[in-house]
Amino acid sequence: MEEGKKQKGRFIAEVYVFVALTLLSFLLLYFSDSGFIVDFKDVGLSFFSGVRIGIYELTSFVSRTVLSVRELATLRQEYAELISRMNRYEQLERSAAEIRQENRRLREQLGFSESLGYKHVPAEIIGRDPDNLFSAFVINKGKQAGVLKDMPVIAYQNGVQGLVGQVLQAGQFESLVMPLYDTSSFVAARFAELRYEGIVEGQGSPEFPLLMRFIQKRARNEINQGDIIITSGMGLSSGRGGVYPPGITLGRVSTVRYEEYEISMEVAVETAIDFSRLEYVFVIDAAPQEDPASGETSPAGEEGNG
Repeated sequence: MEEGKKQKGRFIAEVYVFVALTLLSFLLLYFSDSGFIVDFKDVGLSFFSGVRIGIYELTSFVSRTVLSVRELATLRQEYAELISRMNRYEQLERSAAEIRQENRRLREQLGFSESLGYKHVPAEIIGRDPDNLFSAFVINKGKQAGVLKDMPVIAYQNGVQGLVGQVLQAGQFESLVMPLYDTSSFVAARFAELRYEGIVEGQGSPEFPLLMRFIQKRARNEINQGDIIITSGMGLSSGRGGVYPPGITLGRVSTVRYEEYEISMEVAVETAIDFSRLEYVFVIDAAPQEDPASGETSPAGEEGNG
């Protein structure tokens, strides 16, 4: 019985061995075929090709990243340079515009200077009264240029010749000018059309209008807003203020003031000159000039520009 079981077991074992050997034979035959070797080479080639492509892509990515960073830094530098250059161009453009405006103003002043019928000294405002005793300003011309104390000062602005004030103090190279709006300024004046006379005085600031006082009360129905006030050329008996040549514009009437119980009236006058924009002035010599040929004197306005 036991002998039969052993024989049966050996038989099954032999069958397994036979099957295994058969499979091994087929495998050996399969692997020995040349087609397998070619496929194996293709697989290896594909693998190494993929690795090579991956390495190439990685190095290309790194290279592109580095180049991009460099290009970005270069672009930032170029952008900063362009901004700086543009700022310089804008400054040059502003400077050129300022120069054009300055040339226009100077041509305008030159044209007025050539047509001015008085001996005169052109000057530029360079400062304010250092002692603040007056509402005065400093001009860059003095005695060396012919500027003397009490000389009238005028300006040309917006096509209008207007009175600025008078020389308060004349130095050798600079002078101090007291403007119309100073409280110490008094000017004999009249209406350009109506011819009524009065005295114009300042109120201490260019922001306040001038006051023309002592106007005959009967003129109240004739005076209108906007009427032009000019210098009369008359001297003041009180000695306050200087003598200005006639016909220089002081300003325009802004308001009319009067009271029934008063014997005279007054008007507020807006100055013809905008003192906040005043840069250039002309100091005029309104004294009569002597004719060397005849020995007679004539008004300075008839002599020419000098």
